[in-house]
Amino acid sequence: MRPAILFPLFASLDKLPGLGPRLSKLAERLCGPLVVDLLWHRPSGIIDRRASPSLAAAENGAIVTLKLKVERHQKPGHQRAPYRVRCGDGTGFIDLVFFNARDDWLQKNLPVGEWRAVSGRIDRFGSELNMVHPDHIVPVEEIDQLLRLEPVYPLTTGLPAKTLRKALNAALERAPDLPEWIEPTVLQRDGWPSWQKAIRALHNPEAATDLAPQTPARQRLAYDELLANQLALALVRQHNRTLAGRASKGDGRLRDRVLRALPYQLTASQQQAVGEIAADMATDNRMLRLLQGDVGSGKTVVALLAMLIAVEAGGQAALLAPTDILARQHFAGLQPLAAAAGIELALLTGRDKGKAREALLARLAQGEIKLVVGTHALVQDDVVFDDLRLAVVDEQHRFGVQQRVALAGKGRGVDLLVMTATPIPRTLMLTGYGDIDVSRLTEKPPGRQPIATRTLPIDRLDEVIEGARRAISGGARIYWVCPLVDESEVVDLAAATERHRHLQQIFGDRVGLVHGKQKAAERDQTMAAFAAGDLDILVATTVIEVGVNVPEATVMVVEHAERFGLAQLHQLRGRVGRGTGKSSCLLLYQGPLGEVAKARLSILRESEDGFRIAEEDLRLRGGGELLGNRQSGLPEFRLADLAAHGDLLAMARDDARLVLERDPNLLSPRGEALRTLLYLFQRDAMIKTLRSG
Repeated sequence: MRPAILFPLFASLDKLPGLGPRLSKLAERLCGPLVVDLLWHRPSGIIDRRASPSLAAAENGAIVTLKLKVERHQKPGHQRAPYRVRCGDGTGFIDLVFFNARDDWLQKNLPVGEWRAVSGRIDRFGSELNMVHPDHIVPVEEIDQLLRLEPVYPLTTGLPAKTLRKALNAALERAPDLPEWIEPTVLQRDGWPSWQKAIRALHNPEAATDLAPQTPARQRLAYDELLANQLALALVRQHNRTLAGRASKGDGRLRDRVLRALPYQLTASQQQAVGEIAADMATDNRMLRLLQGDVGSGKTVVALLAMLIAVEAGGQAALLAPTDILARQHFAGLQPLAAAAGIELALLTGRDKGKAREALLARLAQGEIKLVVGTHALVQDDVVFDDLRLAVVDEQHRFGVQQRVALAGKGRGVDLLVMTATPIPRTLMLTGYGDIDVSRLTEKPPGRQPIATRTLPIDRLDEVIEGARRAISGGARIYWVCPLVDESEVVDLAAATERHRHLQQIFGDRVGLVHGKQKAAERDQTMAAFAAGDLDILVATTVIEVGVNVPEATVMVVEHAERFGLAQLHQLRGRVGRGTGKSSCLLLYQGPLGEVAKARLSILRESEDGFRIAEEDLRLRGGGELLGNRQSGLPEFRLADLAAHGDLLAMARDDARLVLERDPNLLSPRGEALRTLLYLFQRDAMIKTLRSG
C-alpha cells in the first residue's frame, strides 16, 4: 500500500486550484495526470521582475514592476481596436493595452483613482509608453510578491502560464516533509537539503544559476530519482535470483560442427560472449543476459551457439524477432549452420495457418523440433514446448517485459538472452539494464569493409543522383532514407512518396517504396524484390525497420541527416557494408548547420564504433531524447540529466546494492523511507517482489 503521507501528491491534477476538468487535461498532456507529476515539471528559464523604475526612467523592452495610479479607461471604438487603460506615477504616463478583454474584469481590477502594482514588458514609441497585456496586476500593497525572479515553464497551447504557476504553488503546499532516505553523512558532505526544501528550491530560483544541474537542490532531486531507479532494478535482480533455474551444460559436439562450418573464425569478443553465456547456463540460477553488439558484429552466430548449448543439454531453444522480415532473415541466415550441426530449425510467424501450423506445433510439443525462430506468434497460448531451456529475444527494446516473461514462462527455469544492435552508452546501460548481465561485441567479423561516409549539402542532389546512376551501372543497390519530420507520419510519408516519384522518373520501375502505412505483405514483397535484385533503389521512411540483410546493397543515402540523432544515423549506415564490396554512406544536410548537428556529422565521418558514437550522442544531446525512450524501453528521467549527473548514477547504484545486502526486505527505518522513495517515483511494482510488505 502507498504510504498515507504521499496521498496528497497522488491526487489528480483537477484537485488543484485553477485546473478544472478542461485545463487539467492540458496540464496532464504537459506533465502527467498527478500532483506529483506537476512537481517534476522543471522550470526552463526565469524572468527577473525586480526592476522597479519610474516611468520617466523605464527602458524600452525591459521587464519591470511599476506602481501606477489608474487615470482613465478608453474603450475600443470598433471590434478590432484594443482596450486602453491610462495610468501614471507622477513622472509620466503609460497605456496598459488589452485585446479581447472583458470590460467588467478590467473595471474591477483597474478601478479609476486607485493605485496598482503592474508587471510586464515596456514598449516605447517615441515619448509614448505601452504595456500590452501585463503579466500581473495586484493591489499596490502586494508589490513585494512581484519583485522577484519568476520561473518560466514549458507550456502547451491553451494553458496560461499564470494558471500553471497557481497550480504549482498549490502542489508545493501539498509537498510533505518526508522521512529521509539518504544517509546523513552524504547530505552533510554534499550540502544537500531535505527533499521538501529541494523541491521548493527547484520551483523558486533566486538567480539564473539556480537552474543549473549542479545546484545542491537539483543534485539532491536527481539523486533521489536515480536511487529509485537503481533500487528498483536491484530488487528485480534480487527477485530473479530467488526464482528456480536449471543448469544446462552442453558437451560441445553441436557447437564444434557449426564452428567448423563457419567461413571465418569467431572474433575475440564473440568467443568471450559465448564463454560468458555458457558459464551462466551451467549454473542453477536463471540466466538474464544482454548481448549488445553493433550492426554486423555477429550477434546471431553467438545466439545460435547459445541455443545449441540448450539442445546439447537435451532441451529446446527459441529465438523471438520483432518483425516477420527479421524472423525470416534470422531463419535464412541460421538454417545452413543448423543443418551443418545436424539440427532441424523451424520458422513460426503469424502467416503460418491451418494444418501446416498444427503439425509444426505438435512436433514442438513432442520435442522433435529443437530450434525455432519466430515472431510474437511464439508467445501465443497454443504454442507448447516439450522442454524449453533458452529463449533469445532480438531487438529487446521492441518488446515489452510481458513478451519476455511470456516466452520464459513456456518452460521450467528458462534462461533468457536478449540482444540489441542499438549501441547504448554505459551510463544508460546502468539505468535501463541494471538487472541484466551484459556481454558486448566490439569487433566486426573479418572481411567486412569500412564504410566511406560523406556529408553533402542537399542542394547538390543532382550530383548524388548522377553518382547513384554510376553505382547502379556497376551493380550496386541503394537504400534511400527520407527523414522523420516532426514525428508526423503524414509529412514523413509525403516526403518519401515525393522522392520515390522523382527517382522513378529518372530510373523507371527499378525504384521501390516502403513505409509504415503499407500492409505487411506489400512491404515484405517490396523488400524481397530489393533483396532479390529486382529493384535497384529502395526508398524508405524511418518509421519502418529497414533491417533487411542485403549484402549487395552498398550505398545508403540519408536526406536531412541533421534531423537524426547520432545513434539513428549509425543504425541506418549499418544497413550497408554487410558484404565484401566497398560501401558508402551519403548524409545530405540542409544548411546552415547548428553546432550540435555539425559535431554529430563530423563524428560519423570519423568513426564507425557504435559505442563511441553512442557516448558522443549522450554528451551532445543528454539521455532524455537519445534513443527515443518510447522505443528504447529505457526509463525517462524528469530530474536527472545523465550527461550532467553520471557520477550520481554510479553512486546510486553502489548505494542500492549496499542497502539490499544489509536490509534485503527494506524493514529498517531507512528501508521504510526507501519504500516511500519507490512509491514517490512510482516504482511500486518492485516493492511487490519483496518477501514482506
